[in-house]
Amino acid sequence: MEEVRVLVFKKNKKVRTIDPARKLIASLDPKSPISEQYRTIRTNIQYSSIDNEIHTIMVTSSGPGEGKSTSAANLAVVFAQLGKKVLLVDADLRKPTAHRTFGVNNLFGFTTVLTKQATLEKTVIETEEKDLFILTSGPVPPNPAELLSSKSMEQFIESAQKLFDYIIFDTPPLLAVADPQIIANKVDGSIFVISSGKTEIELAKKAKELLDNAQSKMLGVILNNKEMKNNDYYYYYGTK
Repeated sequence: MEEVRVLVFKKNKKVRTIDPARKLIASLDPKSPISEQYRTIRTNIQYSSIDNEIHTIMVTSSGPGEGKSTSAANLAVVFAQLGKKVLLVDADLRKPTAHRTFGVNNLFGFTTVLTKQATLEKTVIETEEKDLFILTSGPVPPNPAELLSSKSMEQFIESAQKLFDYIIFDTPPLLAVADPQIIANKVDGSIFVISSGKTEIELAKKAKELLDNAQSKMLGVILNNKEMKNNDYYYYYGTK
């Protein structure tokens, strides 16, 4: 299981160490600098489009281990903290992680709904965070790309939008499989996660081209694992 460590420093002295196994810093420590950054991202998303409101969002990266799943989960938390009904969908149908992040089982989920074995209403799971619901991946299918390209996927999005204010899709890395490109074409916008010091520039450019080819609206880029300085506070956020 991936582990997230958040270290907060003030004047080179460590004042707090948080090691949330569930990676939900926005929920566990809402006053932290990291949580504030997620709220800033939330605000930017809300004002990213004047003519068309953003309700369905895909979060992805160029490669694995760059923090996309952590970013997707925390964005879902901060949107729910606005009093909006939010659904976080684990659309990584190859290496799902949401069920571990939230400590729930994965017997039923996204694939169960797409294959018409259960309804969305009966499959979503209510979390400890008010107004935040998750839909785990469900059993890993033999044909993820075909399932995501199906008419059932379009029907899923239509049904979810009637029940939730925001739907956030956590997808596989763009350069690994075709799944994110398929989803990118169906949502209102995409967020691209980059890991400072890890993501290669050429791979990031190639991933951006794939999003462009999918005619996805790029809402922005999240720079992960970057040490920042703000009023003598330093904070580091990353996965390992």
